[in-house]
Amino acid sequence: MKTYILYNKLANNGTGEAAAKKAAENWKNKEQEFRNVLELKDYQAFLAGLAPEDELLLCGGDGTLNHFANDVDGLELKNDLYFYPTGTGNDFWRDLGKAPGDSPCRINAYLKNLPTVTVNGMTRKFINGVGYGIDGYCCEVADKLRESSDKPINYTGIAVKGLLFHYQPTTATVEVDGKKTVYEKAWLAPTMYGRYYGGGMMAAPEQKRLQKDPRVTVMVMQGAGRIRTLIAFPKIFKGEHVKNKMTHTLTGKKVRVSFDRPVALQIDGETVLNVREYSVSFC
Repeated sequence: MKTYILYNKLANNGTGEAAAKKAAENWKNKEQEFRNVLELKDYQAFLAGLAPEDELLLCGGDGTLNHFANDVDGLELKNDLYFYPTGTGNDFWRDLGKAPGDSPCRINAYLKNLPTVTVNGMTRKFINGVGYGIDGYCCEVADKLRESSDKPINYTGIAVKGLLFHYQPTTATVEVDGKKTVYEKAWLAPTMYGRYYGGGMMAAPEQKRLQKDPRVTVMVMQGAGRIRTLIAFPKIFKGEHVKNKMTHTLTGKKVRVSFDRPVALQIDGETVLNVREYSVSFC
């Protein structure tokens, strides 16, 4: 029996390999082989070469988990797959009720029947959520800052400045299972498969994974000016924003969201630019 430690060396500002090795020190099986997921190109061949008793330990952040889920999509994952968070946001781990430092968790069931997002001609599975609005804007600004500096990114600071000065709300058209609603002055319109995204924002507190009848939650924050929105925004970290009249939640299996101008979007933390609309469904 061998444990294959799959890690992303770029996770958490380049500390992914060291964090994976630390996690492996306390792993039950000492026969281990480390593989960098950035260099692992053929998952079909890799999985076919595993012995039935071998196991996988994936170490990375939400983005790493997203890429893995898409890379193995359509392949039969027979071996036990464990996950240990070594990223910055770690919203999937948080959604499972886990705390930093908890032991790795088996996640085979969580990679089945994932929702699909289609945007700008690209179709991908996603783990946590699709952010559209000022959340996508924050990722866009963060990417630009990361190109010019290696300092830690302050997403909260970016959001506050965006709400106060830079980001312009849109008119959002949201269609869920065939029912269409138009929201003026929309600041956020994410679709969530988990409860959390953005490094701890509980955008959809009632959303549940592994439902027999799987659904996603669309959360729209709209209708208010900059100051009122800025006051309400911090409540999203505890999920209390849904009590506000400016917040609307809709659940369903098929979603289409469009804005009246192109803005940035994020899928499990990865940015897509110049987006007018996206759609989500369960295949």
